[in-house]
Amino acid sequence: KRARQAQARTVRNLHVRSTTRGAVRRVRVACATGNLAQAQELLREASRQLDKAAGKGVLHRNAAARRKSRLARLVASLAKRQAEQNPA
Repeated sequence: KRARQAQARTVRNLHVRSTTRGAVRRVRVACATGNLAQAQELLREASRQLDKAAGKGVLHRNAAARRKSRLARLVASLAKRQAEQNPA
């Protein structure tokens, strides 16, 4: 029974982990292309995914917080760069 449970959890964890990684990757790609609006929208989605993963125990909550912080800092630096290039 334990083996079956572990197998089911492994499949579930892999799915959660891969969707989380995909969300984080999309934010990084949006930042690399310089698309601020899209990066901000994707950051919200990635934050939700990371929180879900932490809630399900797939990721440690501190690891999720660290990743969210790094992504937010990346998006903020993109916003700052764009503000400096295009002063209003």
